[in-house]
Amino acid sequence: MAPAEILSGKVVSGQVRDRLKQQVLEMTEKFPGFRPGLAILQVGNRDDSNLYINMKLKAAAEIGISANHIKLPNTATEADVLKCIASLNSDPAVHGFIVQLPLDSNKPINTEKITNAVAPEKDVDGLSSINAGKLSRGDLGDCFIPCTPKGCMELIRQTGVQVAGKRAVVIGRSKIVGAPMHDLLLWNNATVTTCHSKTSTLAEEVGKADILVVAAGRAEMVKGEWIKPGAIVIDCGINHVPDSTKASGKRVVGDVAYNSAKEKASFITPVPGGVGPMTVAMLMQSTVESAQRFLEKFKPGKWTIQYNQLTLKMPVPSDIEISQSCIPKPIDQVAKEVGLFPDEVELYGQTKAKVQLSVLKRLQNQPDGKYVVVTGITPTPLGEGKSTTTVGLVQALGAHLHQNVFACVRQPSQGPTFGIKGGAAGGGYCQVVPMEEFNLHLTGDIHAITAANNLVAAAIDARMFHELTQSDQALYNRLVPSVNGVRKFSDIQIRRLQKLGINKTDPMALTKEEVNAFVRLDIDPGTITWQRVLDTNDRFLRKITIGQSVTEKGFSRTAQFDITVSSEIMAVLALADGLEDMKKRFGRMVVACSKKGQPVTADDLGVTGALAVLMKDAIKPNLMQTLEGTPVFVHAGPFANIAHGNSSVLADKIALKLVGKDGFVVTEAGFGADIGMEKFFNIKCRYSGLRPHVVVLVATVRALKMHGGGPAVTAGVPLPKEYTEENLQLVAKGCSNLNKQIQNARMFGVPVVVAVNAFKTDTKAELALVVQHAKEAGAFDAVECTHWAEGGKGALALARAVQRASQAPSNFRFLYNVELPVVDKIRLIAQQVYGAKDIELLPEAQEKVAVYTKQGFGNLPICMAKTHLSLSHDPEQKGAPTGFVLPIRDIRASVGAGFLYPLVGTMSTMPGLPTRPCFYDIDLDPVSGEVNGLF
Repeated sequence: MAPAEILSGKVVSGQVRDRLKQQVLEMTEKFPGFRPGLAILQVGNRDDSNLYINMKLKAAAEIGISANHIKLPNTATEADVLKCIASLNSDPAVHGFIVQLPLDSNKPINTEKITNAVAPEKDVDGLSSINAGKLSRGDLGDCFIPCTPKGCMELIRQTGVQVAGKRAVVIGRSKIVGAPMHDLLLWNNATVTTCHSKTSTLAEEVGKADILVVAAGRAEMVKGEWIKPGAIVIDCGINHVPDSTKASGKRVVGDVAYNSAKEKASFITPVPGGVGPMTVAMLMQSTVESAQRFLEKFKPGKWTIQYNQLTLKMPVPSDIEISQSCIPKPIDQVAKEVGLFPDEVELYGQTKAKVQLSVLKRLQNQPDGKYVVVTGITPTPLGEGKSTTTVGLVQALGAHLHQNVFACVRQPSQGPTFGIKGGAAGGGYCQVVPMEEFNLHLTGDIHAITAANNLVAAAIDARMFHELTQSDQALYNRLVPSVNGVRKFSDIQIRRLQKLGINKTDPMALTKEEVNAFVRLDIDPGTITWQRVLDTNDRFLRKITIGQSVTEKGFSRTAQFDITVSSEIMAVLALADGLEDMKKRFGRMVVACSKKGQPVTADDLGVTGALAVLMKDAIKPNLMQTLEGTPVFVHAGPFANIAHGNSSVLADKIALKLVGKDGFVVTEAGFGADIGMEKFFNIKCRYSGLRPHVVVLVATVRALKMHGGGPAVTAGVPLPKEYTEENLQLVAKGCSNLNKQIQNARMFGVPVVVAVNAFKTDTKAELALVVQHAKEAGAFDAVECTHWAEGGKGALALARAVQRASQAPSNFRFLYNVELPVVDKIRLIAQQVYGAKDIELLPEAQEKVAVYTKQGFGNLPICMAKTHLSLSHDPEQKGAPTGFVLPIRDIRASVGAGFLYPLVGTMSTMPGLPTRPCFYDIDLDPVSGEVNGLF
């Protein structure tokens, strides 16, 4: 019989490495920026462990695997090791993770506890009990196999001999080699016998083996004469025996007597150079396999989402009844479904979470999805259902058409929530849930804004007080105190010095004149534009006197409280594209002017860093879900009349990456198209760089009847009969407003789909008339929607229309160039969007135009603060008025946010006035903890 063919592990492992190298290359080409990651955790500093680890690191580098060697000292405790493992388990960049054994620590460590702590999906050594259990059950496609047995199987495959039906003998029963080798051969359909040191008929059993795998750890224990002629022999042993011919005095042999065995076997592995090289190669293969599984699980493309089935009831129950009848999915499940990694999500209980901004960097090469903005015609005081339509549309696109889709909506203010308007979670069977969480504290973002805003207000008054009561040197000593005999400027103080043209960094080097300029902001109290805020409609705080305490030494002034969501900090949050940008915007916020007319900023006050710290969590978007289980980002909530009225740029950007190029992101712009949509285009899109694909314009028969001359609609008062009985004449006349708002949207070059939000009092003829008018006015499509009563099913026609419109050309353009003079930009908005004949700047507004232009703020976009109840400045003027002159009472600057906001007519930034005594129909069940009542 011819000598056995040598199964060279060096050759086969080289082939495996070349194959893996190509696979990694293909991965990185398909997913730019992605690399399989391997982590090797070592405890102590054993020489043999160092040698093995270096071999693994070298192989990983050759293949293109990103390998990380984590080394803990030999003083590490079991708790230290477990903490490190937990960190690596949650690291999405680590796909394979091994603990180098033995653990070289002088502290007691349970090795089995350590190996079982490794996440099974990353346990590329295959040593955890879960992977061992899956292997023993035959779940070979859902587990990792220890590397040595896996390498042995690869060598056996190289022979071309079919394993199925063969008799196999494994000598050895260790958890690392023998036991898993038995299972691997068994589930490859061999008949397997395991032998060990206590087997009395070892030679006899070996003689029956077609395939022999030896891992006994005893030098040349298996004799050649025992081996069945033509058998495949895999020798896993590494043993040292004396050899005087070697410089070391010893040589390496296996567990099989090689020279005699090769005369009987058909294939045999040498020692060294057989199984050894395969072990490292299989570790690399398992790491690449883990990375491939990771990409399959999280790859861009269609999400695998568990949607919630609605149980529709007629009549439709109250919003809170519907919300509380729904059992939301755990929010970490929602995060996983949309492709977010565990370390990118911060859980706030079971139903809401914050999302880390790092996801943007991870997905930076991912193409954006389709960008849809929902707006409306000029509404009644009751609102026409934009939020409901937004939710209905995403439920239809997601739960019914199985598209990747995200809703991005604003967080509601507590003021309107406890007022007549109520919450903003949508309504009927189209809600963000749980609605009580959504409508109240959520994750505390608005509270953070309140704290940050009022910190600035406190800093303004404190600064004026100290400047009025102290000398330059006393102020300097407090601003730049000596600590252990050393004075040092902070970074923010260096910026102030540079702004003053003082290029010095040594506090002792300033002249008296420079100290004076540095410490004196010299704020003119009459120019202070920064007010305190709270998130409650409290009419008695609309004008107050502060500084009444005797400690303020008579320095009092008149001030006011605004609603929190009108704070410039809210606008900054909504427009910032990251922490650094947010901090810069905070620093630029102008709070007042000096007596010389120079703008005083938050940076001048020295509060920029403090504001960033207070807002560091608020900048992360909040993840929630709809009734049907589609994902929602709830983030930022600037009002649309006195601010720009859109949710955050960051939420939109993250959502657009998560949905992928074929998905949809649906966001909502506040109030009518003349306000929220115009600002969405001219302000939000200008700063974000994002370009919309579709406008969804929400219209109702009720609002069109109002615009057609119907009686006044008042919140809390039953609708007059004109709104509950068919009246086609009123509807037709009111379509002038619909036509104008369609024109407004098309002015920006974006296709418009009209969603006719149907109420139970609407007739088919009235709804059909609105659809007809919308199409004649130039809408891409117009459809009737019944989502309030039917959920996503009732918005299917709308969803399909939006899909078609998203494929149509979108030639988006801004209404104006920001370089135009301030007055010209205001006039363009008034004439083109509102239909005004001209504008009239009252004296205070004229003065502000001159001041802001001189201060360098003239090239900012315009954010008109105007009533939402009319296209004009007069809320009583309905339809599409023309020929009016738009009065501009005042102009203010939100320099940090990045816009000027003219106050049109009688618009105010203060909290709304409650129209009735405070009697809130809301309560808490002390037993269940459930919120009862209405929002």
